[in-house]
Amino acid sequence: MTIQVGDRIPDVTLYTMRDGKPEAVKTGDLFQGSKIALFGVPGAFTPTCSQKHLPNYVQGAEALKGKQVDKIVCLAVNDVFVMDAWARDQGAGDKIVMLSDGNGDFTKATGLELDLSGRGLGTRCQRFSMFVDDGVVKSLNVEDAPGSFDKTSCEIMMKQM
Repeated sequence: MTIQVGDRIPDVTLYTMRDGKPEAVKTGDLFQGSKIALFGVPGAFTPTCSQKHLPNYVQGAEALKGKQVDKIVCLAVNDVFVMDAWARDQGAGDKIVMLSDGNGDFTKATGLELDLSGRGLGTRCQRFSMFVDDGVVKSLNVEDAPGSFDKTSCEIMMKQM
C-alpha cells in the first residue's frame, strides 16, 4: 500500500556522502522536528531526472526554503557514490540533501516501487514529491509514468504549502 497524506514516514536507514565518506541517515532522526520537501526520482543521471527534476529543485531551492522548509531532500534507489557524483554534476551543493536508498528500503516501506526491470534498471522508486512536517506526510504527488514531470515539480510543491 502506498504511503498517504497523514501517514508517518517509515524509520529506515539511508545514506548520504559527508566529507568524502558514506554516512548513515536514519529517517526518524532526519524528519523529526523538521519541515522537509522530499522528492524521489527513478534514477540518477537518467534523462528526466537530470534534465528536469533535480535541476528544477536546485533552481527553486531558495524560494522553497523561503516557505519555511528546513531541508530539501532528493532520494533515489542508487548507491551513495552515484548520488554524490550526480549532486556534483548537477551543482546541487548544499541546496539539496542527496539520499541513497540503495537497498530500496524506504521505497518498499512507502509502497513507491517502480519495476523497470524490462528496461534493465531493476526496481526503482516512482517519481514523487511530498512535503513532510515532523515526520508526517502533508502532501504527496506521484507521477503516472517514469518520464512524466507534471505533478512533482518544485513549483507545484510550493503551491501546496
